[in-house]
Amino acid sequence: MPQASLPTQSPLQASLFGLAAFAVFATHDVIIKLLGGTYSAIQILFFGALLSFPIITVILMRDREPGTLRPKHPGWIALRSVSGSFAALGAFYAFSVLPLAQTYAILFAAPLLITLLAIPILGERVRLRRGLAVLAGLVGVMVVLRPGAAEFGLGHAAALLSAVTGALNSIVVRKVGAEERTVVMILYPMMTNFILMAVALPFVYKPVALVDMGLMAVVAAMVLVAMAFLIMAYQRGPAVMVAPMQYSQILWAALFGALFFDEYPDRATYIGAGIIILSGLYILRRESGDDVSENRPVLRTRTRVGLPVGPRVGALMKTEDKEE
Repeated sequence: MPQASLPTQSPLQASLFGLAAFAVFATHDVIIKLLGGTYSAIQILFFGALLSFPIITVILMRDREPGTLRPKHPGWIALRSVSGSFAALGAFYAFSVLPLAQTYAILFAAPLLITLLAIPILGERVRLRRGLAVLAGLVGVMVVLRPGAAEFGLGHAAALLSAVTGALNSIVVRKVGAEERTVVMILYPMMTNFILMAVALPFVYKPVALVDMGLMAVVAAMVLVAMAFLIMAYQRGPAVMVAPMQYSQILWAALFGALFFDEYPDRATYIGAGIIILSGLYILRRESGDDVSENRPVLRTRTRVGLPVGPRVGALMKTEDKEE
């Protein structure tokens, strides 16, 4: 059969689909926070992974790429799998105990960390302007955390862990993603996450009410819905139009935090978040230039930075492109 034609390129549609995707992600995080008042992040993540398996299995069955399930780069795949699990767990816990806006502000540091990790892992050359943007963004993180002036809790540590391991996960995808089968890039991280959470689950398990089990199913479905929107966004416009839409989540955090959790973060949180966002936007703009970055590690990170729950958008697009 002839291959289906690609959607018409439209930067406006790309931006709108991107905004829709991150609105779904933000709603997903509200449910995580609601569930986190009763259940451990480990339990929420375990059931989220369990309930998403049927749909992910159908997606994987569409992969017609020849080869085996043995990774070509087992060390890198193992690192991606473990880092992805810790990134998701850290984010889930942070959303459970910190204000939404503060959690997002810390997670938004991931593009800065991707830029730094790209130097030793990808051989990226970071020139003065991008280096200063990274430095400014890290200052923004310190403004949010305010060491010495505010209590640094386990939630802050979890958010930082998620940002670091999420950035590492993205860099590993950039390092070996083109050489590994799509099914390998999706299956091993999902199985690792499921096994790690299953091992820890007996220590934190609480009986799940039927309504809460339904919410956990909604969490799993929302990840896939958001990724579907992201795929449609990247099919219709360049990454430089879609990637900045992730920062719209800070607006949803302010709205949802006030409506559902009586959260009103202080001025320092928003000032720090603003610095981090401006730094991230500048890095995206610099990477979009022809002579600045060969690897473009931040611009080519197509899934929500810092929260690699579920399959990668790039991997799903790769599978979709193979269908005829």
